[in-house]
Amino acid sequence: MNDTKIILLKFYESLLTQFGKQYWWPGDTPLEVAIGAVLTQNTNWTNVEKAINNLKKTNLIDVQRIIDIDSKKLAELIRPSGYFNLKADRLKNMVKWWQKNSENALEKQVELVDLRDSLLNVNGIGEETADSILLYAFEYPTFVVDAYTRRFLIRHSVIYKKTSYSDIKSLFETHLTHDLSFYQEFHALIVALGKTYCKTSRQCENCCLSWHLK
Repeated sequence: MNDTKIILLKFYESLLTQFGKQYWWPGDTPLEVAIGAVLTQNTNWTNVEKAINNLKKTNLIDVQRIIDIDSKKLAELIRPSGYFNLKADRLKNMVKWWQKNSENALEKQVELVDLRDSLLNVNGIGEETADSILLYAFEYPTFVVDAYTRRFLIRHSVIYKKTSYSDIKSLFETHLTHDLSFYQEFHALIVALGKTYCKTSRQCENCCLSWHLK
């Protein structure tokens, strides 16, 4: 077992011991999860929940209804998520893609690499959003790299500040077993770490990973 794998697994075990299972990503349906992945761009989950609740109240967790609704009305409903005009357009783009591709994806009739490439061709869908949809909505084993992941790996000298998204993703996928529930749990635990201790202003004193900073 190489050193990188050992360290990553120790990180995982330490996080699991401190935070317990996270049962992330919240969402009643795969479509709701995908909508949340778009809305969470550049904002926190509390704001996303408010936007999703607005969509639920108006029965808009529905592909065709999102396609049909006026963009300005949609933007107003998702206002709590921030960048609401931009996200309304991105949400419409995503559900149009969903309408054509989700059935085969949910039935695992598409290879992961092809499905990811297809998602990345949707205007407004970047790597993090695509991987979130793939991992949590379609349940493909692909690792999600977010700001929390980058921050804690930099602070623990595992990566450099300029390490690319694809290289960070490869770090996990090369050294760890390609297991859906493991990837989901590890990413969720990193989110818990970022919200609790590894914030913009670090709070390392009681962090379960402080052993690696010594």
